[in-house]
Amino acid sequence: MTRSAERHVLQFCHGYDGPFLDCARQYASLFVGKGYRVTTVFLTGAADPEVAAGCASDEVLFLEYSSKAIRGLKLNAIRDLREIVASRNFSFCIAHRFKPVYIALLGTRLPVIGVHHAFGDYRRRGRQLFASLFRKRLSLLGVSDAVRDDMRASLPKWPLDRIQTLYNRVDISQLQNRQFTAEQARIELGLSPSSWIVANVGRLHPDKDQATLLRGFAKALPSLPEGSQLVILGKGALEHNLKGLALELGIGSHVLFLGQVAQASLYYKAFDVFALSSDHEPFGMVLLEAMVAGVPLLATSCGGAKEVVEGVGVLFPLGDTERLAHGLIHLSRLDAEQRRECAELMLLRLQERFSDQAVRDVFWRLPQVTQLVVES
Repeated sequence: MTRSAERHVLQFCHGYDGPFLDCARQYASLFVGKGYRVTTVFLTGAADPEVAAGCASDEVLFLEYSSKAIRGLKLNAIRDLREIVASRNFSFCIAHRFKPVYIALLGTRLPVIGVHHAFGDYRRRGRQLFASLFRKRLSLLGVSDAVRDDMRASLPKWPLDRIQTLYNRVDISQLQNRQFTAEQARIELGLSPSSWIVANVGRLHPDKDQATLLRGFAKALPSLPEGSQLVILGKGALEHNLKGLALELGIGSHVLFLGQVAQASLYYKAFDVFALSSDHEPFGMVLLEAMVAGVPLLATSCGGAKEVVEGVGVLFPLGDTERLAHGLIHLSRLDAEQRRECAELMLLRLQERFSDQAVRDVFWRLPQVTQLVVES
């Protein structure tokens, strides 16, 4: 194969489900105007022209493996990636999640920046040994300081500058232009135009701890505006249990389970408060989406969520239903001027810390990136 003379960056993603398509866009956008062509490769998922269009990449390839096919040694995926790399002049690879990191290190000789979106990726002894084996070519990024610190604790002998933070971010103006007005969003979701609405978006899974949210909402309800509702968007194995808990708490008529809502970020202006009760959320893209809509935030004071919300929203200790209830009551009493000031403060936080431009500036100052640029 003939190699291109242009400089290329390989972005290797596990898949494009959930927030990971936008993660691909986020990382491709880092190279705008920098003289690199970005090739994004998806390990799993069928080829999809809409996904390709959403990546903001110069080239998008789909390996189309099933989850079952990439268990074990992943030899076919390693071979396929090696063939892709042989035909392009890649300077380095950005790999999201552990399996793409593993395949990229075994299938290529490229420097690899591993981006990690969850806790615990290097707590296993085997993964620690693997990472140490390739330490000269591997550097790591966590999507929050909390994830970064978790990796540093798992790899204590690594230099601190090899494990850094690069926050997730949002295209503020693009999302602002697409979000429905409050009235439109409520119509689309079938919500009352007059109810005071607390919303939660996420899988119905123990990690998201919607049970604590239900209990806190039940405690707060007598002090909330008349007709208040808790609206939960998402699906998962706990749906039946959570609906049963709502009935047990006597708030069944005040809780709406809307299931999986496509492009949920477009509907956030329908809500009066956005509540995240997750157990050690690695980051929480839903928080950024709510901030773009100007919706006041209530979140657990742990994991990456604290780094997003602190100073612009209300935090409560994990599992503390009493403090959660107090937070809801406090936010229900904000007047129009206070809500406007809150929205302005959140927008400023987005622009300074969680916008494409702000994170792009941080990325090109990272020691592992500046070293790669010099070497390439």
